[in-house]
Amino acid sequence: MKFTLILATINRSTEVARFLESLSLQEWQDLELLLVDQNPNDFLEKLITPFKAMLPITHLRSAPGLSRSRNIGLAHATGDVVAFPDDDCWYSPGLLKQVAGFLSANPDWDGITGRSIDETGCISAGRWDTTPGLLNRRNVWRRGISFTIFLRRNVVRKVGLFDESLGAGAGTRWGSGEETDYLIRAIDSGFRLWFEPTLQVYHPQPTPSYGASTLHRARSYGRGMGHVLRKHRYPLWDVAYHCLRPLGGATLSIFKGHWRKAYYHSTVALGRWEGWWDQ
Repeated sequence: MKFTLILATINRSTEVARFLESLSLQEWQDLELLLVDQNPNDFLEKLITPFKAMLPITHLRSAPGLSRSRNIGLAHATGDVVAFPDDDCWYSPGLLKQVAGFLSANPDWDGITGRSIDETGCISAGRWDTTPGLLNRRNVWRRGISFTIFLRRNVVRKVGLFDESLGAGAGTRWGSGEETDYLIRAIDSGFRLWFEPTLQVYHPQPTPSYGASTLHRARSYGRGMGHVLRKHRYPLWDVAYHCLRPLGGATLSIFKGHWRKAYYHSTVALGRWEGWWDQ
């Protein structure tokens, strides 16, 4: 079982080196890394060169845009299983072996997703279900994020490319949601995707800051989610749940006197509503 890992990156070097180091330590070495570089210069060249002796790295170029870069990677993928690591995530040494074991033991699974944890083992980058099971349109929001998704080749052949209007660097108002959109398209195509909470990928916790840049990102990410809800015609009560839920967090933050956090949650709610309403 050969893995294709599509790593889109921009404005990061230390984090990319950490991922490459974790890849060189994998117990399962049947893999290829497609590093899709969105940087305008060659500042990654010196970083990548030492690892080329240890890893099969193909260095590709792309204009900015996460979905755009992943689509360039998909055009070059040759593996049996395709994954989309973030440029600031990293793998435990046994991760790919674990994925291969799950998929080999369960040939009826078309892919597997896992959870995100930080370096201390605490949950990071979102809320996650604690019980394993198949993904569906209802639970997909708690069972998949790009860097924990591993799909068999037949899935990406059928589902096709990422929606380039979604995600970081897309140049639209919809700053997230590209991987959830992809998973929903796979589910709607009849593929069986399994969530396994013991499958865990390392990713740092978001910086606990509520400044202008954080609020802008929260609103943009919220719009991305709202847009995906509208694109896939989720019922109004489901839309209402996802838009109103952050307001519960805002209310709780107000009671605790955390005004900045309350404003952050309200911004997320506003972004989701805008994403659903403004198509």
